Amino acid sequence: MQLPYRLNEGSDARRKLGLIVLKTDETIERDFRALRLPDDLWLYHSRIPSSLEVTVETLSEMEQALPTAAGLFPTASTFDVIGYACTSGATVLGESRVEAMVQQAHPEARVTNPMTALKAACRALGITRLGMVSPYVEKVSDALRQRLEQAKVQVTSFGEFGEKEEWKVARIDRHSIIRAMVEVGSSDTCDAVFASCTNLRAFEAIEEVESLIDKPALCSNQVLAWHMLRVTGVADPIAGAGRLFSLA
Repeated sequence: MQLPYRLNEGSDARRKLGLIVLKTDETIERDFRALRLPDDLWLYHSRIPSSLEVTVETLSEMEQALPTAAGLFPTASTFDVIGYACTSGATVLGESRVEAMVQQAHPEARVTNPMTALKAACRALGITRLGMVSPYVEKVSDALRQRLEQAKVQVTSFGEFGEKEEWKVARIDRHSIIRAMVEVGSSDTCDAVFASCTNLRAFEAIEEVESLIDKPALCSNQVLAWHMLRVTGVADPIAGAGRLFSLA
């Protein structure tokens, strides 16, 4: 028996966001859920192949896979913004190149990434001197520091865990992250502290770090979510996500 049905306009989403997540990432989707996004804002995820070991060479390999990953989002409707969730990948590939690759599949969408988002967050907070914590080896972190300095944000305090393996990055515990961010962020030379990498579980430590250093604390997943929302015109404060999300 064939049953009758009617079609409507599709989802009732006011905004549609896409998030391209690394195959090895175990953290960012949980962090985005913790933000309790508005009901009329729909978030779609896609995955992109990525290496278990983080080097400049393996990060560069993701470039050709970006159009395919973006192409896995639904095509029946348009996206307001698509975020490529890899801080080091966007830094090594270049922000404009990431945008071009994603827009091959969704030319109508705005495109962002944690590097672009971090620079926007620094402008919004008036940060020109930044302390940075990286889970990776120095060669990977150096590119991020150079990009920031080109944007007139000087990395004045720096610390790294020196880890190459992604599965270990996702398991660096909360106490270690807090201790590192406080040690780096307490320096008189910096206005704020940033923990790099979408796989690092820094989001859950943001408010405690801010209470200990009395400065803004930032991390990759937090700044990316903030920028994606701001690009779509959503500017409501969100509790529990640090000073960045308290900005009007």
